[in-house]
Amino acid sequence: MQEISIISMIFTAALVLICLFLVLAPFFSWDSYISFAYKGQDSASNKEVLLSTLNELEFEYKMDKISHADYKNLKKQYESQVVSIMKDEEDQVSSQTVDKDLMAEIESEIKAAMKSQKNKKEGGK
Repeated sequence: MQEISIISMIFTAALVLICLFLVLAPFFSWDSYISFAYKGQDSASNKEVLLSTLNELEFEYKMDKISHADYKNLKKQYESQVVSIMKDEEDQVSSQTVDKDLMAEIESEIKAAMKSQKNKKEGGK
């Protein structure tokens, strides 16, 4: 009988601590609002989330929910993250440039194939 009361006391204490953590966690700054880029997400979704967060931040500032100093600080941090994502996207696009000689060769092969197909059609009529 006493074992049940010790187990129930431990369970109750753990439950109380979890509840306290969940209630008090939003009051502490964990910098989770700034650095939320997960490795599993792609840059497009990160950019979209950052831009929507910037929009919400501006809305909250206009509604006087946050101070001017906090607004400027957070806006600068979010904008720098968006800029870095956009630079990464630009680097990826520029690294994927197509070789012009290869494209010219492919186009000439397509034209030759179309010409031979046209000749076959004309010869078959």
